[in-house]
Amino acid sequence: MQTIGVFTSGGDAAGMNACLRAVVRTALREGLRVIGIHRGYVGLLAGEFVAMDHASVSNIIQFGGTILKTGRCDDFYRPEGRAAGARKLADAGIEGLIAIGGDGTFRGAHALWEEHKVPIIGIPATIDNDVYGTDATIGFDSAVNAALDAIDRIRDTATSHDRLFFVEVMGRQAGFIALMVGAAGGAEMILVPELEADTQQIYDTIMAGVEQGKTSSIIVVAEGDEEGGALELARKVRQLGPIESRATILGHIQRGGNPTAQDRILASELGAAAVRALVEGDADKMVGRVDNRIVRTPLRDTWEKKKPFDQDLYDLARALAL
Repeated sequence: MQTIGVFTSGGDAAGMNACLRAVVRTALREGLRVIGIHRGYVGLLAGEFVAMDHASVSNIIQFGGTILKTGRCDDFYRPEGRAAGARKLADAGIEGLIAIGGDGTFRGAHALWEEHKVPIIGIPATIDNDVYGTDATIGFDSAVNAALDAIDRIRDTATSHDRLFFVEVMGRQAGFIALMVGAAGGAEMILVPELEADTQQIYDTIMAGVEQGKTSSIIVVAEGDEEGGALELARKVRQLGPIESRATILGHIQRGGNPTAQDRILASELGAAAVRALVEGDADKMVGRVDNRIVRTPLRDTWEKKKPFDQDLYDLARALAL
């Protein structure tokens, strides 16, 4: 193998640039040429290729987002789209690929390997942390810290005005961000898609706190919660009793900004590990870190197997909130 390609795909995550830096510099050290692909699978189909060298990834480790940009590509869901992508890679002399993204990215990567035998290694980068095969995904820690900073600020206002705040965090259909933020921020309740909680139960918990002398509370809500998110929950709770509440949706503020030290290190480790996997002839795998060890997981497992929810941490956060 002489030439590899690298791209970022799906939602941006802080640490993607640190990962690109590690991929490019590790590959160059191995004597490989590196081609960057702009805008993920969109740019792959459009042939948006650029040669990358040592200087092209200088001074990017501290920045959020991705210098290669990202995108979502409906055409790549179709066999003819993937066939066109494989031809583009062959024409550019790209013999192996490194895909940085989440489960949608990996589904496309797996199909490209199955149908056209393009050697490809995935690196998990998504704030949702919902990828099986790694304890943490690139961007998760940064998103948690961004949300935690916001919740700390909101608690100041909640305390000053004796109010209840429903704070909605991102995470798609997974409650990992909500759990970590809620536990670290001392939230009175944490509502996640993995666990059921109806409106009456939420109201009763709030009132139990009031009876204990609580004058303000923070309830962290994962955006995929079945009760409908922070705005809908606040409306439903107000219908059950005279509770003054506010709803705040943190939204995309959780994605941007400088990556934390933890995300920069994880991104660097996984970027280097992905290049080594390609050099060793591996393919159709994702590199991740489990129990402080770098592991390789079949791409299909990353979305077919469910990442376990930390029930122990949830129980602890709930006990400490009483």
